[in-house]
Amino acid sequence: MITIEEAHRFLAPMTAKQTIFGTIAREMRKYFVTLLVVDQRPSGIDNEVMSQIGTRITALLNDEKDIEAIFTGVAGSGELRSILAKLDSKQQALVLGHAVPMPVVVQTRAYDEQFYREIGEADWQQMPTQEVLRLAETARADLGF
Repeated sequence: MITIEEAHRFLAPMTAKQTIFGTIAREMRKYFVTLLVVDQRPSGIDNEVMSQIGTRITALLNDEKDIEAIFTGVAGSGELRSILAKLDSKQQALVLGHAVPMPVVVQTRAYDEQFYREIGEADWQQMPTQEVLRLAETARADLGF
């Protein structure tokens, strides 16, 4: 997976045809690559590239050009526009495309004190050295090292 932050800088209409990112975006299945495009201004991304994005996770957008860009080639975009307009600006996103059977609004959880209490905290200083080494080795193996 290749992640491109501020994607409009690399995938703008004039730039996308001249960079490897544009080639990958248009022909990613050939290269067995997944492209994660992150941008606050999707209207700045080439239309051909936008049409190749299979799954879209979109938070609240206010600019009409950005909203049009997100729904390029999406059936039922009229209804989805009204859903997008009603999203909570901080914790909701609209997910649509190949990864979900139908468009769905998701709400992220707060990363607050309750979250960290629920997942538990490891006190590394109190943990036996052998246990720390075992966990480190497991993490290293999971990463393929």
